[in-house]
Amino acid sequence: MGNAHSSKSSPGGKPVIPPSGGVPNVQQHPAGPSTNGAPKGMTRSASGADLQDRLQTQYHPVEKLGKILAKKCEDAHGINGITEDIFARYVFPKFPDLGSKLFKYLRHNSRAKTEHLGLTAFRQQCEKFLSILDDSVILENYVKMFGDLNETELIKPDNLKDLLRTCYNLAMAHYQDGPQTCRLLDRTLSSVVQSCFFSKESLSSGYICRWLENNVPRLVPPIHKYCVHALSTSHRIIIDNSMKNNSDTVVSISAINAGEASYGLELQTPILEKGSPNFNAKPATEGSSSKPLTQADRERLIIQQPLLPLSEAWLLAGSLPPSYSRPQSIQPPLNSNSSNLASHVFMAKLLSMVPSHWTLLYDSRQDGSGTNRFLHHVLGYRGPNLILFRCDDELLFCVANPSEWRETHLYIGDEDSCCLQLLPKFVMLEKKAKSLYLNTHIRGYPKGLRAGSDPRKPVLIVDEHFEKLEHRGLQHKILSIEVWGCGNPSQREIQLDIKNWQIKEAERQRTVKMTAADWMDHPDRYLLELGGRQNYNNSSS
Repeated sequence: MGNAHSSKSSPGGKPVIPPSGGVPNVQQHPAGPSTNGAPKGMTRSASGADLQDRLQTQYHPVEKLGKILAKKCEDAHGINGITEDIFARYVFPKFPDLGSKLFKYLRHNSRAKTEHLGLTAFRQQCEKFLSILDDSVILENYVKMFGDLNETELIKPDNLKDLLRTCYNLAMAHYQDGPQTCRLLDRTLSSVVQSCFFSKESLSSGYICRWLENNVPRLVPPIHKYCVHALSTSHRIIIDNSMKNNSDTVVSISAINAGEASYGLELQTPILEKGSPNFNAKPATEGSSSKPLTQADRERLIIQQPLLPLSEAWLLAGSLPPSYSRPQSIQPPLNSNSSNLASHVFMAKLLSMVPSHWTLLYDSRQDGSGTNRFLHHVLGYRGPNLILFRCDDELLFCVANPSEWRETHLYIGDEDSCCLQLLPKFVMLEKKAKSLYLNTHIRGYPKGLRAGSDPRKPVLIVDEHFEKLEHRGLQHKILSIEVWGCGNPSQREIQLDIKNWQIKEAERQRTVKMTAADWMDHPDRYLLELGGRQNYNNSSS
């Protein structure tokens, strides 16, 4: 009998081992299990109802947003649901076209029979949309979103151009100098669309997704971050006079401004330094003068166009590795015990959103053309840089070097080394390590600049005089060259310090002290005597 309580059987037939003391820790519940599904005194596991509670908490802002929009739809249209115009107006006030596209996509996925979405269907579709984490799935959703949802899944060139234009407008809306426009934007977008479609009328969404991932992988993700932010925080921004007493929907103006300023976007579009040509100046066009333009005038206008307008900088930042457009950051405080450490940390987080600054190192139209001028302005810069070659036939090439250029007979560059064609079609020609080459004086080795991992067949070949460029066996005349530094400001300052030291050293070496005996045999003395200056040294006597 002493061992009668040593063990007990569970309802499933398995024995329950009591704790140390011989008495099992079991409490009687005459009223049965509690309403939460677990007996009192027992620890609940992180499953079942707990997971359901977490999901409800996670998507609680979507439920609030749905209730607010439903009330506004009822007041405006007398509809028990959410309409497209209300959704676009209040959730995407700055980008109503994007809001309309997203609403139509959510409605299409819900297979709704009406033009509006019910509150339950709206919440379910938003929860599914916010739960997407895979980058490839995100990209596929947006490609389909900007396509024709009512027909097949084939995407047309205009659909892709609309998607890219929305990405550009969204990126420029948060530019440091305010919203920006670019007069060459259509040319930039057309180069990408033409390269993707190969003159075909339509392509599958899967093919376009793979092409975007391989060529411009960083253009579309910011638009998803913006949409996630809008769906998650709009319930705090929408203010309704009838809801002033509801603390869940009304926030202060400062909180609204903070929400508007923190979209969680990666500001990858660089700031182009003003030392470059006038980017916003609109050149003369064929219709701006009464006289027709000659062929020479057309070539002159083409040369005067900037090699790197803002739209091309946006495209390069979205296609090149992050090392070329990494946002700037400030240095940590020297004294960690300072009283303003909290404010410094806040400023560090704020400045982490500041995009990089690209500095114009060399422009052949302003600094002169030729090998020596190129080397003088480019060598010594120890950060990532871009070289743009404008050639005849409206060709524009870009060579991206993640490190410093140096003259050597070896190929340099890490895995971020790239070679691209920007115009008339955007093509990622090659992206490999040890694919960049520069040599202008080492004998026995090819001279000029080359890009391509195969030394026997480079992708681009620039001659030693920087006058011609060869691509795929065809030679093109170089019209102009630009070099942009993509590093931090300290790297530009180091290069300028090196240049100043070289100038001072050259001036010092020009001043040579000679004795009277050295001067008697110097060739300059003979030249002065031939010029009739026999008493050139009278001033010293």
